Amino acid sequence: MLLSSLVTALLISAPPDSVPKAFSVLPLPLIYYTPETRLAYGVAATATFRFRRDMDFLRADSSAQARAAVRPSQITLGFAYTQNKQILFYLPFQIFYDRDTYYVNGEAGYYRYNYYFYGVGQQEVARELYGVNFPRIRINAFRRIAPAISRGKLYAGIRYQYEDYQVTSVEPGGLLASGSVPGGLGSRLSGAGLGLFYDSRNVIFFPSKGVVADIAYLTHNQALGGNVRFGRYTADVSSYHSLSTKAILAVNYFVSLTTGEAPFNALSLLGGTKRMRGYYEGRYRDQNVALIQSEVRFDLYKRLGGVVFGAAGILGDAQSGLRVNEPKLAYGAGLRFTMNRRDHLNIRLDYGLGRQSNGFYLTIGEAF
Repeated sequence: MLLSSLVTALLISAPPDSVPKAFSVLPLPLIYYTPETRLAYGVAATATFRFRRDMDFLRADSSAQARAAVRPSQITLGFAYTQNKQILFYLPFQIFYDRDTYYVNGEAGYYRYNYYFYGVGQQEVARELYGVNFPRIRINAFRRIAPAISRGKLYAGIRYQYEDYQVTSVEPGGLLASGSVPGGLGSRLSGAGLGLFYDSRNVIFFPSKGVVADIAYLTHNQALGGNVRFGRYTADVSSYHSLSTKAILAVNYFVSLTTGEAPFNALSLLGGTKRMRGYYEGRYRDQNVALIQSEVRFDLYKRLGGVVFGAAGILGDAQSGLRVNEPKLAYGAGLRFTMNRRDHLNIRLDYGLGRQSNGFYLTIGEAF
């Protein structure tokens, strides 16, 4: 969630050559706006901490290089309520141990939501409103490998996801109500797999150089406690390039390939605050998705900055692979206000446009 980035910046900004605190707690208000929620508001509290072994290392060496090798761990507990009468309870976490040798992240949460459904693949429908309740658990446990790599850190590990998608209401006479859409009346996902994670960014929140890559494979089946069977391969890669002292080019590449019969809520999708701004999240769903998006980030005046962005995505299924002759396009612009100068953490205000679609976004942190 967006609050995690905010708390990270507020709590890890220790003065130079000082030893950070071993433990601290910070309560914060929460507010944001997306097309899927409209205005959302709530409260959250984050505990930031370091383990004893890492604190002993920092007490012996408080240099900037040592502090960079020991990132703070975080656990956040939050609640939000939206103008669309949605309720979100969430517990995201990221744990670093033994000078970042071990890295565990994920979330546990419960969501009472309503969404618009626009169809699957090439079977598009007039939007249908449906309600859903779902608990969600996501855990990624990594260990650093190949420490001899001179730039960046490479991790390998295992992943687990669970989601009990309980559809509580559908529009009478709609496609979901017909029962012809896999998962249209609910589904239970339980999947495990493997992953690689690489990070060579010079800073976390507003990098001007480096690469971050997240590659994963997950298989969902009944043996793990679900009631559906499918697999997914994903690759999410972002690169950052300094154009001048006041401008940065950021490029994101995303591919998601699904095998088997996934429920509609677990298909590859386009839209939302992160991918294809300007389209409602899940406006396009299919087995496969490939996306490239880029933006130029530039300074305007003191803490104020701006961005221009564009994206192109294609979808496909088992028969077509990817339909390259049917691209989806989006573009837009936005403003940034730097709320934390040390870590360059921004409040993000974006307006995106797509084909017969648009979206306004007010969040914290960059899209990628």
